[in-house]
Amino acid sequence: MKVEQLYTALKKSQEAKGIYFNKDKDLVFELLESLILNKERYGYMACPCRLACGDREKDKDIICPCDYRAPDLEEFGACFCGLYTSRKLHNNEMESHYIPERRPPEKIF
Repeated sequence: MKVEQLYTALKKSQEAKGIYFNKDKDLVFELLESLILNKERYGYMACPCRLACGDREKDKDIICPCDYRAPDLEEFGACFCGLYTSRKLHNNEMESHYIPERRPPEKIF
């Protein structure tokens, strides 16, 4: 799959849920390229901003969209890696903030 195809598919499905790509399209395309690379490498699209171990079961919390996206969007307006933003942040109704790592330390390899 090419980056443009993934972008188009995810943009449509996520915007229907009120979730948007970051306005920095260069960043978005870099992250999508990394997701595609991780899909080739591991067989699943592990978050490009976290270290995957290659074991789907151990990495299931960081398969994009990761388990931490929803609380990150709710609290900070963006996910940890910055790929996705909330409607509020997208519409400039809130300011962006530093997003801390929510993944438990014992899951970080």
